[in-house]
Amino acid sequence: MNVELHNLSVSYGETRVVKDLDLTIGDGEILMLVGPTGCGKTTLLRSLAGLVSISGGEIRLGDHRIGPATLLPPEKRNVGMVFQDFALFPHLNVEKNIGFRLRDSAPADRWLKALNLEPWRHAMPETLSGGQKQRVALARALAHQPGLMLLDEPLSNLDASMKDSLRWTIRDALKEAGVPAVWVTHDQDEAMSVGDRVGVLNEGRLEQVGTPEECFAFPETRFVAEFLGDTCFLSGQLDGRTTARTVLGDVETAAVNDASGKVDLLVRPDDLGFDAAGESNAEIAWGRYEGESRLYAAKLKSGEEFRIRVGHEVRFEPGQPVRVAVRAGHPLVAFSAES
Repeated sequence: MNVELHNLSVSYGETRVVKDLDLTIGDGEILMLVGPTGCGKTTLLRSLAGLVSISGGEIRLGDHRIGPATLLPPEKRNVGMVFQDFALFPHLNVEKNIGFRLRDSAPADRWLKALNLEPWRHAMPETLSGGQKQRVALARALAHQPGLMLLDEPLSNLDASMKDSLRWTIRDALKEAGVPAVWVTHDQDEAMSVGDRVGVLNEGRLEQVGTPEECFAFPETRFVAEFLGDTCFLSGQLDGRTTARTVLGDVETAAVNDASGKVDLLVRPDDLGFDAAGESNAEIAWGRYEGESRLYAAKLKSGEEFRIRVGHEVRFEPGQPVRVAVRAGHPLVAFSAES
């Protein structure tokens, strides 16, 4: 199913929650929607499902054109939904939940097997774990052969170890079905690892849509930079378009939105490192053990403080003098210092 949103707006009373949004979702694509609480993620999902009316623009679902005056009820949209609270029928067993209202049992059998639910075919929902319940909910949605899948934070009620494995189970199932999907999450790691593309919402507007690599390495706005990962900014003076002078030396840059003159360079903990040679230019402010790595904060003599991630075997003490250097193997994104 082709899915297109054109100048889409959704309002609750006088408050516009989704604002002039344009988006196209490719066939079989998994689009992850992320953003802070209240940014409009779930409202956008509900508008696609037909659970809330749109106030402006148009939704195109296959041959259907949906606008403020051209409504289409949810049951006619061929859209499947998976919720964070599972929404299973408590009085029906797994098999009957998945095959609810299906005349042919073959699709239900297919997804019972594909999602490894055969051992619980006759089990009741209250006997299942959270991960099993979510697989049943996914199987039920896919068994009805939807043209679009909508997932509203499907892993938020699960523990960390279950989230990590189930995200891949869901992704594999969606890819096997070949159905486009919009997956809302507040977990940046989940969005970056699972999605074909990521859409970052802020106050009802799409700040950026792109591959996880594009959004993380080359954010188009400061908001996207700060939302997707641990972020610090290094002051610099842009020299041309590809180099900036900083207290850590000349740095290769990629300017955003015609940035020039004074700039702030995006640096993440893996972009910096410690140099054993040369005079110290910073001291350790604090350190945190993370298991496979350690995260340190180093305060430069200029007053700027940066977070640096290194291997777990590298140890420093607070107050210890160190030499910080740029270790990035890519250009650092440069934002105008005035923005």
